[in-house]
Amino acid sequence: MHFSAPLALLFQNENSAPSGAALGAFLAAYGIFLIIVVVVTIVIYWRIASKAGYPGAYSLLMLVPLVNLVILLIFAFTEWPIEREVRALRGPIGRTPIGTV
Repeated sequence: MHFSAPLALLFQNENSAPSGAALGAFLAAYGIFLIIVVVVTIVIYWRIASKAGYPGAYSLLMLVPLVNLVILLIFAFTEWPIEREVRALRGPIGRTPIGTV
């Protein structure tokens, strides 16, 4: 597949000036594509944050440069709220469960 074929549509005149309609259509399609990518990214990060026990709104911080690195470090190196909850529910190892003899 030749990658310059879509760009050839932009240059319809012989003097290599881009066509206004073609350029507008390309920018509109590109804008729609970017919106879809951003929405899918937010949904994915929202699910990850929710499953880890953090507020889903942390996913919005993943769109901010440098802040996203801090959030990734927090996710990677801190104990997740869901892990604390599981540990508290399981109790100490070797302890007799409540209600058993």
